[in-house]
Amino acid sequence: MGRTRTKNGTGTKPALGKLSREQCLDIYRLMYTSRMIDDTEIRLKRKNQIFFQISSAGHEAVTVMAGLALRPGYDWFHTYYRDRGLCLALGVTPYEMFLSSVGAVDDPASGGRQMPSHWGHRRLNIVSVSSPTGTQVLQAAGIAEACRYGHAADGVEGDFPRDAVVLASLGDGTTSEGEFWEAMNTICNNRLPVLILVEDNGYAISTPVKEQTAGGDISMLFRSYPNLLLHKVDGCDPVACHDVFEEVTAHIRAGRGPALVHASVIRPYSHSMSDDHRSYRTEEEIEAELKRDPIPSFARRMVDASVATEEELSAIRAAVHTEIAEAEERAVAAVKPAPEDAPLYLYSPDVDPSSDRFDTVPEDGGSPLSMVELINRCLRDEMSRDPRIVLFGQDVADASRERAKGDVKGKGGVFKVTAGLQREFGKERVFNSPLAEANIVGRAIGWATRGLKPVVEIQFFDYIWPAYMQIRCEAAMLRWRSRNMWSCPLVIRVPIGGYLQGGAIYHSQSGAVLMTHNPGLRVVMPSNARDANGLLRTAIRCDDPVVFLEHKHIYRQPYAKSAYPGPDYMIPFGKARIHREGDDVTVVTYGALVRRSEMAARKLEKEGISIEIIDLRSLSPWDTDTVAQSIRRTGKVIVAYEDCRSFGYGAEIAAWIADNLFEDLDAPVSRVAALDTPVGYFPTLEDAILPQIDDIAGAARELHRF
Repeated sequence: MGRTRTKNGTGTKPALGKLSREQCLDIYRLMYTSRMIDDTEIRLKRKNQIFFQISSAGHEAVTVMAGLALRPGYDWFHTYYRDRGLCLALGVTPYEMFLSSVGAVDDPASGGRQMPSHWGHRRLNIVSVSSPTGTQVLQAAGIAEACRYGHAADGVEGDFPRDAVVLASLGDGTTSEGEFWEAMNTICNNRLPVLILVEDNGYAISTPVKEQTAGGDISMLFRSYPNLLLHKVDGCDPVACHDVFEEVTAHIRAGRGPALVHASVIRPYSHSMSDDHRSYRTEEEIEAELKRDPIPSFARRMVDASVATEEELSAIRAAVHTEIAEAEERAVAAVKPAPEDAPLYLYSPDVDPSSDRFDTVPEDGGSPLSMVELINRCLRDEMSRDPRIVLFGQDVADASRERAKGDVKGKGGVFKVTAGLQREFGKERVFNSPLAEANIVGRAIGWATRGLKPVVEIQFFDYIWPAYMQIRCEAAMLRWRSRNMWSCPLVIRVPIGGYLQGGAIYHSQSGAVLMTHNPGLRVVMPSNARDANGLLRTAIRCDDPVVFLEHKHIYRQPYAKSAYPGPDYMIPFGKARIHREGDDVTVVTYGALVRRSEMAARKLEKEGISIEIIDLRSLSPWDTDTVAQSIRRTGKVIVAYEDCRSFGYGAEIAAWIADNLFEDLDAPVSRVAALDTPVGYFPTLEDAILPQIDDIAGAARELHRF
């Protein structure tokens, strides 16, 4: 059963409020369909034919009315797991929902990779939703920004209608998440075309709303928010919901700013089939709540108003039962994922940044430039080439206030990497963000989802952790969890590492392993200016999320300078560089330790020990072939890394070597790394904690003695 739209035409008399008879019957059909799918899933779960069930019961009225007020394939939707009615109203079919229930390959939401009720539908602009609560609201803000930018910008391909609405729906429990508040700050501050729908059923699993929300009323807390249209509504009353959505969608489409609808609904079933609400709710409370059930109450209302007869409603129910039975039977028999399906679509199947396409020759000539300068040149080149590229983060703009730019030098980031870019490309493409890391990455995911190319900056790696949920559970997962229906091509630039003296605990961390550990994420770390330029260009032109680690110590080091390699210079991911050739010991390293390994090799050369240094450059993927070829020749290897020794990035390299090259080794795999402590402030502490030249040289001497 597809989505149907029935509107009041000229001369059509409203039956209930502003709703015609045809609309009322369609609303009832959609609500009843939603409930019957839930009940069918519950039966299938009890028969072990599906593996999880979470219900939308009690939310049907407000979600159906939201779906009927919006435009599938035109507006954009970031949903919540109780939005079955919304998705039905937008055009998702019962059969497609059952495909999700049974985990079938043809499930349009995830192809059997996510739990049921994790909605997604490319054609309808329902963006794949994840299990973490609250992350979707920041992404909705990013989509809204991208819609606005795409409509106004020259040269951006695609359809960006001026009056599109972005819906972000969520439960009352999600309003306690910090990312929700970060999103609301940006949505209201920038007057974005976002409709926030809070479906308040009174419980976050077992926690009552009054125990998690000040005053027990989320909308009360937003009364003083600027630029926000606020409505409370009985979410079990389709007529009231219709009137509210009619007003708020007109408000948003007219460009007057965002709106928040706080809908009071019920939850007649447990949170999910893994929960029993009778363990924390009384029978009296449950019985009292059932009086507000939107499906029987709307049926009574239609009969009492002579909009429909009992016989007509019975016929609708019978038709729904027939459709659901047929959809269930087809879905249960549908093809399920095969084991070989598991690794598919971790990364783009169309753009391979490790291919020869990204292996270009640098142009010759020009004076040496620092890593800061060549990263800036790459950003400048790419922004000139592609109008889809936008750049934002903390302090990246030259000056947020337009009137000040002519009178001040300009900021351009704490390390001046983005200096001058806002002056050249304008505040629509280069702008500052709030001091909120999840805000930066979550919005960037929205921009990328909408087809733009965000390059964002986190000021220090030490402060990236508030954004980790967005990085790991959203950016890295989006393509795989949607089975290639959605992608997230963005670049997260972040200064990293120590050796700066005075950086101390919170400005010297490494921790690259916490990025490389995420399937779906690409991670690179250049050791010199030319590699930084080429790898960043590859990161921008590839179609996957990339974490681009920039070692702070190298930014302006003379030894790391290079000539500008040209506007199309690229380095493939997963291709290491032989920094120094040698015969006795291989050193596998990256980042700031490339230089320290070089200095150690010079010392050892005087002692007759020949060191080969491999600069990995790309940490995920990494170049196993180059490493293997070197070790087969030298028979001895040191893995040098700035992470803590235990569980650090180099531990994986060492394990791979032990697994795959054991017979080629003439000595144990040696590791040189930081101590298992934070980085201290006083210089002698920092020197003792981080790996030094003498540490590498000492390890090489030991291996050479074997």
